[in-house]
Amino acid sequence: MSPELTIRPARREDVPAVSAMVHELAEFERAADECHLTEDQLANALFGERPSVFGHVAVSSSGEPIGMALWFLNFSTWEGTNGLYLEDLYVRPAARGTGAGGALLAALAAVCVERGYRRMEWVMLDWNPAAEFYAAIGAEVVADWLPYRLSGTALTQLAERASPVRG
Repeated sequence: MSPELTIRPARREDVPAVSAMVHELAEFERAADECHLTEDQLANALFGERPSVFGHVAVSSSGEPIGMALWFLNFSTWEGTNGLYLEDLYVRPAARGTGAGGALLAALAAVCVERGYRRMEWVMLDWNPAAEFYAAIGAEVVADWLPYRLSGTALTQLAERASPVRG
């Protein structure tokens, strides 16, 4: 990490930049039309009454956020403890090669160690060139597990099959 780079938890004033980076990431992942995040949604998720996501930013010496990581807690019943699930990691193209991505990951690893979380997990697209970097830091592909997603009509249809909750 370069000396002119700072990693810190996201602040409310970072929301516009972080939201913009989420949209930049969606464009990089060739799915810009699928990204509907608004600044208000992100602010509420990060700083609302019941935060559901957490964030860190990489900030340049000029104070400009140049990278971000958004994450939330998961829970491993086998480990009996929380883990950290990295939803998004993004460094703006002009700042790539500065160590910002590695510094963000190191900060999240430190959160895990400090809080006793036993895992940090994420998924990435199979064509993403970051795979080499992840392997170099010791991350392993979890080959036996397949990610699943239920959304849209399928989610709605399954919800309609639910029995009313009692008590």
